[in-house]
Amino acid sequence: MAAIARWCITHRLAAVLLWLLALVGVTAASGIAGSAYSNDYEVPGTESGHAAALLEDGFRGQGGDGDTIVWHTAEGSVRAAAVEGRMTAMLDDIAELPGVASVTTPYGAGGSPAGAKGDAAPGGASGSAEGPGTSGEPGTSGEPGASGGTGTSGTSGASGTSGPVFQPGRISEDGRTAYAMVAFDRHADEMPPGHIQAVADTARAAASDGVQVELGGSAVAVTEAPASHTSEIVGVAVAAVVLFLAFGSLAASLLPIATALVSVGTAYAGIGLLGHVMTVADFAPMLGILIGLGVGIDYALFIVTRHRKGLKRGLPVAEAARNAVATTGRAVVFAGATVCIALLGMLILRLGFLNGVAIAASLTVVLTVAASVTLLPALLSFIGMRALSRRERARLVEHGPEPELPTGFAARWSTFVERHPKLLGAVAAVVMLVLALPTLGLHLGTSDQGNNPAGSTTRKAYDLLADGFGPGVNGPLTLVAELDGADDRLALATLPDALRATSGVETVGPVTYSGSGDTAVLTVVPDSAPQSQQTSDLVDRLRDDVLPTAEHGTSLEVYVGGITAGYDDFAQVIVGKLPLFVGVVIALGCLLLLLAFRSIGIPVKAALMNVAAVASAFGVVVAIFQWGMGSELLGLGRAGPIEPFLPVIMVSVLFGLSMDYQVFLVSRMYEEWLETGDNRRAVRVGLAETSRVINSAAVIMIAVFLAFVLSGDRVIAMFGIGLAAAVALDAFVLRTLLVPALMHMLGGANWWLPAWLDRVLPRISIENPECRDTDHAKIPWQRASDDGQLVP
Repeated sequence: MAAIARWCITHRLAAVLLWLLALVGVTAASGIAGSAYSNDYEVPGTESGHAAALLEDGFRGQGGDGDTIVWHTAEGSVRAAAVEGRMTAMLDDIAELPGVASVTTPYGAGGSPAGAKGDAAPGGASGSAEGPGTSGEPGTSGEPGASGGTGTSGTSGASGTSGPVFQPGRISEDGRTAYAMVAFDRHADEMPPGHIQAVADTARAAASDGVQVELGGSAVAVTEAPASHTSEIVGVAVAAVVLFLAFGSLAASLLPIATALVSVGTAYAGIGLLGHVMTVADFAPMLGILIGLGVGIDYALFIVTRHRKGLKRGLPVAEAARNAVATTGRAVVFAGATVCIALLGMLILRLGFLNGVAIAASLTVVLTVAASVTLLPALLSFIGMRALSRRERARLVEHGPEPELPTGFAARWSTFVERHPKLLGAVAAVVMLVLALPTLGLHLGTSDQGNNPAGSTTRKAYDLLADGFGPGVNGPLTLVAELDGADDRLALATLPDALRATSGVETVGPVTYSGSGDTAVLTVVPDSAPQSQQTSDLVDRLRDDVLPTAEHGTSLEVYVGGITAGYDDFAQVIVGKLPLFVGVVIALGCLLLLLAFRSIGIPVKAALMNVAAVASAFGVVVAIFQWGMGSELLGLGRAGPIEPFLPVIMVSVLFGLSMDYQVFLVSRMYEEWLETGDNRRAVRVGLAETSRVINSAAVIMIAVFLAFVLSGDRVIAMFGIGLAAAVALDAFVLRTLLVPALMHMLGGANWWLPAWLDRVLPRISIENPECRDTDHAKIPWQRASDDGQLVP
């Protein structure tokens, strides 16, 4: 590490230019290539995944996403001539907009404007060209965040007929709510935002004092996503303020920000390129920014803090920077490695989109670590003594080098913990336990546009549909049948009647056959909301009882898909693999700590603390997002279940971040233990010297994470609040209270390692022993007595 730092300091201009060249080059390449992110969260091998695959094969090329336009009258009826004329004119205008493949209206014979595609013929007409996806059915609109495929919620015979003027399936029984389907010629993430915005603007223009018009669906959700980077700006601004208060030097406070921005910017563009070679979830770039800014600023903060200590002891700028990288920089590399190991642990789950998330997030961490040990020392050499404040520089000139003793609250707190370890340890344990209790009620399931903020048009459309047509209309189940012969067709023909007689079913749509006739699809609308347990029970009832009865004696195979079925399958896969995943992550983390600190107790305590931090953070997430405690007030939308993939990603990130503080805290304790062999002194000195910088780093990371609540994305907000809670508890309860209390109680057992294991383990050092000698061994206060006071 010292050699790397020496080269970067000697060739500081080249080091800075190389990083800027990498940032500009990767960003330019990403801009040329464009984005290729995925919002496909299906799990291969599950029943819902098989249903989706059959739909893709049987109805290939049947169009893009479908959105819903909902209108509601507070008085009167949507059948009134004035309302019908106004809405029909609006729908005709939308049908002519670029990117719109068809518009299906509840008004008029056949239910479609001239030239628009109609619904599938009732009664299972063979060879229909209108397969799932062309009018918003759940074949293509069942992704997380879509309002659900409402296109088939009408009763059999409600579409494709020429008798009635109004289609009762798209007009509520009270006549006050109606909806139309807009089918696009491609998927939402492939459409120009301007085309989607034109549809939204045209629809909203039809609203009047007596008619409310709202839009739902995955495409229109794009218009609600904030275009600015407010969350990143707020997080960086708060971090800059905290750094300035900690350092008192504008130049020093800007260096961690600059280092993090360059590395995270490069990683963000790199993730865009990564999406072209593997499946990368659409939230991965934002998650990468969230993690990268947090750890990047923190890592740079630790190194700058060590550099400033060297300057105060009279070291030249170049030597202080080199020592900082050779000591704290090694700890940064070690901490970054633990984060990457925790993230890459997701690969053992063998879930395609999680693989992309793991590699994307790990790429961000690798680049932030690399920038911290290469770009940062070059920048430190550029600013020279301005890394210290004016007052600190003046004092250095006047009084010469002085040891920086821990004073104030940090020293008093360290002594206080030493005197009352049992009481404080018990208090910390109770706090963590209480916050972790909500985790016992964790419910993994569907999160859709019904969970959006109350003021969003997608949430209003969702609620209007649920009020007018029943809660199940927002999340219908898709039944996909694989046919082989006439017997299968006859068996399938009896299925709709059996489904209608099933408890929990509201309506059943007509059977629609693919062009080849070997695949058929029909839609079942539950009488309960997509997120409810009753809908999940209906999925199980269909799979276990209803469908096996219909399939008996034939080769017919019917698979249940749709939003709820897909999330239930996903949750089962995640829950089944979670113990193995957590076990592997804990084992690898403990192995690293065992090698670094040559102790059995340190890794075991770290694993327990990490589990406590994860459980308590999930408790906070459950209370806010699942129980709804303040979710609407914070603009996070209505309460609902937790995304099935959230536990895996958060466990990875939280285990990695928890290891960071463990490494920085215990490494200083370990250093003092090697110097003195006194556990009480090691714990007291380590806590006193590191608590201030750990707390400053935690405040920065908390601010960055909480700022992402402003992103407007429910998933990212979950990550932000969960990570912020975990860091706060980790820094202010675990590392500065529970961990030192336990270490005081355990005494010398903290550092016990069997002799045979000590002989076989390879020896690694987090900090360079030579630099450690110059940094600490000669400071006189470290030879002070153990009377509870840290004095020279």
